[in-house]
Amino acid sequence: MYAVLDIETTGGKYNEEGITEIAIHKFNGEEVIDQFISLVNPEREIQPYVANLTGITGTMVRTAPKFHEVAKRVVEITQDAILVAHNAQFDYRILRTEFRRLGYDFERKTLCTIDLAKSLLPDAESYNLGKLSKYLGVPVSNPHRANGDALATLHLFKILLNKDSDKTVMRKMMREGLNGILAQRHVDMLRDIPTETGVYYFYNKYGQIIYVGASENLLRHVNTHFTGDSELCLKLRKETREVRYERTGSYLIARLKAMEESERVEPQYVNTHINGHATKQETQHTIREWEGRSLAILDRGRGDGEKGVILIKEGQYSGYGFVNLNYQINNIHILESVISPVQGEAHHLHLIASDLLLKDRLQIIELNEPS
Repeated sequence: MYAVLDIETTGGKYNEEGITEIAIHKFNGEEVIDQFISLVNPEREIQPYVANLTGITGTMVRTAPKFHEVAKRVVEITQDAILVAHNAQFDYRILRTEFRRLGYDFERKTLCTIDLAKSLLPDAESYNLGKLSKYLGVPVSNPHRANGDALATLHLFKILLNKDSDKTVMRKMMREGLNGILAQRHVDMLRDIPTETGVYYFYNKYGQIIYVGASENLLRHVNTHFTGDSELCLKLRKETREVRYERTGSYLIARLKAMEESERVEPQYVNTHINGHATKQETQHTIREWEGRSLAILDRGRGDGEKGVILIKEGQYSGYGFVNLNYQINNIHILESVISPVQGEAHHLHLIASDLLLKDRLQIIELNEPS
């Protein structure tokens, strides 16, 4: 028996989040036999960026039941079931935290559809729920709401169950109830990391950077390193003594910066997940079109009114930065003065061209030398 679920939270400091919405579908392997869907009053503020993402506001949850009022129902519907979620360790941690506040030790086995998909669908371009659903033709309605994402996860899980006919992968990926539960020092390291886009650095006890990564959700990604059971996760969990981060707004800039930092400091453990998903054959045409041209590629910034900008000068990647004014973008000499210069290489151009091919939000401005 499986309990396929999704949880929306307030955001905020690690282990201080509250649940704003929960959806659970009890699935016997063939059909849904029970379900529970509810907004939840988190009794704490919903972070503005979370409200913008989910559409769930403080007004909406003000009259919703508090967690202690739905806790019995959550226990009943998940009893004797394996929890299934997309990034299951996040949802499981949130549930355990809420139950711990009530003095109840909530333990369930878990299955993560991200882990399953990586094993059973190795050719997928992305394991983000929305992108993976699109890749498989899975319908997604009301994304970033608990029931919309829970139903998408359920459809995905059915596909994965069928692909894993003898359940070998399922048994391998299943985690016992206490697996992935963090030690206090890991909780302390995560406490102030935001759920924003940026670069993160793992330091060992000697103050050396041992790993550099980039993520669209810093807190969730770092937490995944600490709760995962891969060989890399086990090493990082054991050796990391401090985590630092830098917000970038732009995921492309975060990956470019992670590449640059990795090449500069040569960390002990190598991140192999930074490069773009488009093939080099696909990106070569774009790169050839840039030869001799100067371009500003615009992406999200770190806050309102700010844009992240990547400079291509005479066909070469020259650096990245953040601007607030249009004249800073259109004047190449001013732009060069505000960016962080980089000695661009072919793999940087491949990543930039790959994102341009795959993401509609990136904007390109042709730059001309002032007369």
